Amino acid sequence: MDTRASDDDRQRVVELLQQHTAVGRLTLDEFTDRVDNAYAARTLRDLAVVTSDLPALPDKPGAVRRDLIVLFAIAAVTLLLLALYMAVTR
Repeated sequence: MDTRASDDDRQRVVELLQQHTAVGRLTLDEFTDRVDNAYAARTLRDLAVVTSDLPALPDKPGAVRRDLIVLFAIAAVTLLLLALYMAVTR
């Protein structure tokens, strides 16, 4: 027995279809047909069929850059705290 799809599941698939359309993998007609199929899907298997021929999208470049900035900020704060500790304990 298949798991029933929720409205959130359907919306995630529609957003994925929008992204694939934006990069040129789907025409507007294909997008419209697949969105109709996504909203009509009753199960997660039905939803999987809608995107089965589409590749996984790469992570957004901004997400990687943001992760690096956070990592750099953590390293900078750690170095600052280490320098303060060394100054106080001398």
